[in-house]
Amino acid sequence: MVRWSTRIKPGDGRPLRPFRWWQMFRRSVLSISLPVEGRQVVHTIEVKHGGDPETGEIMASLYLDGRRSAISRVPARFPVAGGVIEVRTSEAGLRRCVFVSSDGSERQLQPDPASAEGRRLRLSRQHPAASRFLGAAAVVALVVGLGVNLLQLAEPLSRFPLIAESIGVFESPIHLPWWVNLAIGVAAALGATDRALMMRYHWLLDSGAAT
Repeated sequence: MVRWSTRIKPGDGRPLRPFRWWQMFRRSVLSISLPVEGRQVVHTIEVKHGGDPETGEIMASLYLDGRRSAISRVPARFPVAGGVIEVRTSEAGLRRCVFVSSDGSERQLQPDPASAEGRRLRLSRQHPAASRFLGAAAVVALVVGLGVNLLQLAEPLSRFPLIAESIGVFESPIHLPWWVNLAIGVAAALGATDRALMMRYHWLLDSGAAT
């Protein structure tokens, strides 16, 4: 807990800016109402995925009733009334943004309806069958991308003298043209983005540059 707390800096009290459509994949805004001293206070997390202009670090800000109360680089854990709010990101976007109460129970923060996460959540509620199809397609794209990359990387790696002398040279059964590799890479990136919008994470599929 000490390691996490040293990352937190006091906020400057500035107001939370409205979400704009052009910020769709650069900014995440999620909120939850929690009781504080007998009244409901809106706790909002803002993450700017582009990173700090000077340091490049991705920062998360905590707003209380629309005013910035604290800021921390991710992964972040903000102490709040009754528990903590945990924020983690991956290369594709958000990985986790939940309120963890003192008894260990968790509640997902709700995304701004105008954000990419909010629009994806609305799709899942209004068109559950289409949402399930997109989710399955995302997993397939990531599995195929992972498998193809591993097979194609194994051959050049096995040619290193130490590896070749101990286990021999592996010849990949797959040699794809560049445009097929590009298409697979794009499909995998889209799949990772869809999973990030739903804050779904698996250590093998989604572990690229996770924080």
